[in-house]
Amino acid sequence: MGKEKVHVNVVIIGHVDSGKSTTTGHLVYKCGGIDQRRLERFAFSAAQMGKSSFKFAWVLDKLKAERERGITIDISLLQFNTQKYTMTIIDAPGHRDFIKNMITGTSQADVALLVVSSAKGEYEAGVSRSGQTREHALLAYTLGVKQIIVCINKMDLTEPPYSQKRFEEVVRGVSSFLKKIGYDPATVPFVPISGWTGENMIAMPWFQGWKARRREGNASGRTLLEVLDSIQPPVRTINKPLRLPLQDVYKIGGIGTVPVGKIETGILKPGMTLMFSPAKLTAEVKSIEMHHQGLETALPGHNVGFNIKNVAVKNLRRGDVAGNAQQDPPSDVSSFEAQVIILNHPGKLKVGYSPVLDCHTTHVTCRFAELKEKLDRRTGKKLEDQPQTLISGDAATVKLVPIKPMCVESFFTYPPLGKLAVFWNLTPTMLTSATFYSWFCCFRTLCCERPEADGCCGSYQVSGEGPRVKS
Repeated sequence: MGKEKVHVNVVIIGHVDSGKSTTTGHLVYKCGGIDQRRLERFAFSAAQMGKSSFKFAWVLDKLKAERERGITIDISLLQFNTQKYTMTIIDAPGHRDFIKNMITGTSQADVALLVVSSAKGEYEAGVSRSGQTREHALLAYTLGVKQIIVCINKMDLTEPPYSQKRFEEVVRGVSSFLKKIGYDPATVPFVPISGWTGENMIAMPWFQGWKARRREGNASGRTLLEVLDSIQPPVRTINKPLRLPLQDVYKIGGIGTVPVGKIETGILKPGMTLMFSPAKLTAEVKSIEMHHQGLETALPGHNVGFNIKNVAVKNLRRGDVAGNAQQDPPSDVSSFEAQVIILNHPGKLKVGYSPVLDCHTTHVTCRFAELKEKLDRRTGKKLEDQPQTLISGDAATVKLVPIKPMCVESFFTYPPLGKLAVFWNLTPTMLTSATFYSWFCCFRTLCCERPEADGCCGSYQVSGEGPRVKS
């Protein structure tokens, strides 16, 4: 039996209608993730609904509502193999109505693949203030996805088709805002493709090639498949206790309750007794599967479903975290301290603000209970004690109190469970205005206060670099 390939989770992001699902479905098909008969069934069903061009998108859009509306609503997972990696593709919604699902998908990713339409008018719409191209890239960076690939899609629809001038124009524009977010454009491959025709996915006769800087040396190639094989393998943490944020929980006939999610740290085995937080439930693992294959041991990076005993589906939900009940199990927090950077806020932020906070797969309203320190956002040095307000551009240490039970960990102990973000819109009507996100915060959890403990779980004195966002 050959050595198991490294698992890499790739989230597909970008503006609605940029061609994310079509690109993903076509790539998975070309790489053997689905067979010809299944694709023919999708093509027949799509033609019956008068949507022949959606056949590749339907590889991922499983929900009836998604197929009828022609947009991705929930996140979808598919797997295929490259020469070096086993890839799990996470197709995230681009539509603003389903931003929570997009955040959930991005929080599980090692690499982001940003799909940008090159078609006339579509690129401009995506990078406009009402578009999602910039916001999705910013969210990916904030949630810790430090490797990004840019697919310049719909090259067959440029004027003229496959226009070098249009490709270079889009590359310049995307490079500019990626640099402002924090990515180094020199490390980002830009690949021209057509998600519909399949050009430059696994073969390309006309593109001269992409280049990207890597730690171990420069990488280069032509196709999207070569780009995926050039990414740096993610660092996995096996020697820490298990942390598995739940993406969803299903009831499957003849099997029972099946939670699903990505293992962030530790290992999962059949027979293990799990503790779920903040649900405060324990259950034994009966079996584990990944992409319909049984596993005896599941490792960090694996997206798994696992059957558990004696727990009803209604008692677990997205955002709960599973851990080994015998080894530092997760628990909920009554409050926590975090470093925060405020971006794009139109006014002053004060104690009492209560936005919805996104952490791993959970979305919980948290109250700003105390503004402890204002910091230099580039060095992390303290500038002011107990500031009265924070404005756009400020960095600070704050105390937050969740209004309902929430599982969050120190960034320095469990980084994937200590990265948080806030997207806050002032009124529902602003969903259709020019500025969708009226303000944005990114957090790094320093310490957590648990209901059963005295004080914090650890010091919030931070060594090393403080919060930093490139301007």
